[in-house]
Amino acid sequence: MTADEDPRATLADRAYRTVGEAITAGELAPNEKITERGLAERLSMSPTPVREAIRRLEQDGLIRRTGPRTVVVADIGTSAVEDLAEVEIALRGLIARFAARHATPAQLDALDAVLDEADDLLIVIKQRDADGRPVEKHLNTLLDTMQRFNDAVAACAGNAVLVRLLEQTRVFTRAERRTRTLERVLANHRYGLDRYTTHRALVRALRAGDSATAERIAIDDVRGGLDDLRHEPGQVTRRR
Repeated sequence: MTADEDPRATLADRAYRTVGEAITAGELAPNEKITERGLAERLSMSPTPVREAIRRLEQDGLIRRTGPRTVVVADIGTSAVEDLAEVEIALRGLIARFAARHATPAQLDALDAVLDEADDLLIVIKQRDADGRPVEKHLNTLLDTMQRFNDAVAACAGNAVLVRLLEQTRVFTRAERRTRTLERVLANHRYGLDRYTTHRALVRALRAGDSATAERIAIDDVRGGLDDLRHEPGQVTRRR
């Protein structure tokens, strides 16, 4: 289990986020028994912040207590995952809405610059693919670039509460999202390109201060991405 480091986060915050990500990603299986001591050793921290994290995860319904020092991972089921996806989708839309209100010209120029880098990488990837040469290294660089884009959009929103909520409610951890995306792109190099083109449209909406359009674009994009990532590679998903 890993979590992105945030110097502002307390140990309890980090434990809460790391264990929550492991549960939603399936790294900790439904009904798996876990203990405060075991989690503390796994996270290399004292039991006190772990105890606080467990209390919060109980409130979230991600774990349930079976004894004074023992809890099990809750079986959140398909419907709960659907609910979690809807929360992530809504939060990503709200972040885009706030970004349209607060993004500065310099931030918007930086977003366009990141997309220019992505365009150049796509050209290289397509050429290497046509030549029969490996593309995985370049795909990883492209995924890093698009993560920078998403993080920059979140920074434009200027709302730390929304960003923190998004990190706590992601259906997939960043690592799992990358793994799943790479599997799908390597199986089909046109995977996700239809959604990639919407990033320019999102920046145009942000420049125009059009919060409704920015929110709609972000929602459509993340909904499509989550639908695809939750199915096996090559399986057709039905857009809602």
